[in-house]
Amino acid sequence: MAENISKDLIRGHTDTIILNILQQGDSYGYQVAKRVKSLSHGHYELNEATLYTVFRRLEKNGALTDYWGDETQGSRRKYYHVTSVGLEMLAEKTAAWQFAKPIIDDLITGKLTEEA
Repeated sequence: MAENISKDLIRGHTDTIILNILQQGDSYGYQVAKRVKSLSHGHYELNEATLYTVFRRLEKNGALTDYWGDETQGSRRKYYHVTSVGLEMLAEKTAAWQFAKPIIDDLITGKLTEEA
């Protein structure tokens, strides 16, 4: 059985994950969910309820807009597009993550040493 990452570890980063995927190109919900699974090498799946909650929150914050696709076959899909606000938010959240990553690593794995 493949090991999966804890949803608790991801929870605070779902906005950033979604913004990262959508800044690479407009997409619809199912495709975003597949990309999350692919990027995590199958160790994390974003459920539909969480995904659409994130979409609504990011739209409310002005980070995303949506539009209906013009599929000629099958049902129409709602696509999501990152706005300039979303790109700024992604840059800020990515910088915050880069700052926090080594600190969290030290807090979890580091050992106290005598200070001179």
